[in-house]
Amino acid sequence: MQKKTSYDTLDFEVFGKVQGVYFRKYTQEEAKKLGLVGWVMNTESGTVVGTLQGPSDKVKTMKNWLLKVGSPKSKIEKCNFTNESQVTELGFKAFDVRK
Repeated sequence: MQKKTSYDTLDFEVFGKVQGVYFRKYTQEEAKKLGLVGWVMNTESGTVVGTLQGPSDKVKTMKNWLLKVGSPKSKIEKCNFTNESQVTELGFKAFDVRK
C-alpha cells in the first residue's frame, strides 16, 4: 500500500511595515523558490495575510522567512500563524498575489 503524501497548510498574518515595500512580491518569489503554493494579499488594516501549502520542511523555512526576513524595506513586528494542519492534497496550483 502506498503511503499518502501529506503537506503542511497554514494561514499567516504579518504585522509591521509590510505594505508599500514589495512584501507580497518578495513573498511570492520566496514561496515559488521553495515550491510552495497558496496566496498573499494586503489587508485594509495594514497587514499582509495569506495561505501556504507544501512539504513540511519548506513550509517551516517559509515561516522563518515571514517572521525574520521579509522584503528588503519591510519591518516585521510579528507574524501570526493559524489553522496549521496537514492535508493530503494541495488546494492551489501556484502561489498568487491577490488584490
